[in-house]
Amino acid sequence: MISVFLSRLVVLIAGTLYPAYRSYKAVRTKDVREYVKWMMYWIVFALFCLAETISDVFVSFWLPFYYELKIVFVLWLLSPWTKGASILYRKWVHPTLTKHERDIDLMLEHAKSESYNQVMRLGSRGILCAREIIATAALRGQAQLVQQLQRSYSASDISGR
Repeated sequence: MISVFLSRLVVLIAGTLYPAYRSYKAVRTKDVREYVKWMMYWIVFALFCLAETISDVFVSFWLPFYYELKIVFVLWLLSPWTKGASILYRKWVHPTLTKHERDIDLMLEHAKSESYNQVMRLGSRGILCAREIIATAALRGQAQLVQQLQRSYSASDISGR
């Protein structure tokens, strides 16, 4: 249990807070070399987060020292001596994205248009449902008001005679 907590702490502090601050410094000082370095890191780290989410569910319970390996991996990504993020980006991420860039762009565009269409369909359904609920409530309210008036007043009180 301690290794789970420690792993989460290291990933949050070393994997996100420190790089976020270094990215801020790179943007603030307009250091292009540092900016590119941290952009490569964030791309690799995003892929790590995806893999981590899946592996936490399926791998963590049967792989010994799983959480310790995650800590070592994040530190390897960050280390200026190993340049892990840069190595992974240049050797694997960049070539893979370059090879599949067109397919990824098409898929994202399709997902964007489909999600927009789905939101519009759900919104239309929601408006129709709300309209029916309001109309039903208004009709019921009107009927109850008439019944209440009939019970409370005589016919002569209502007609004003």
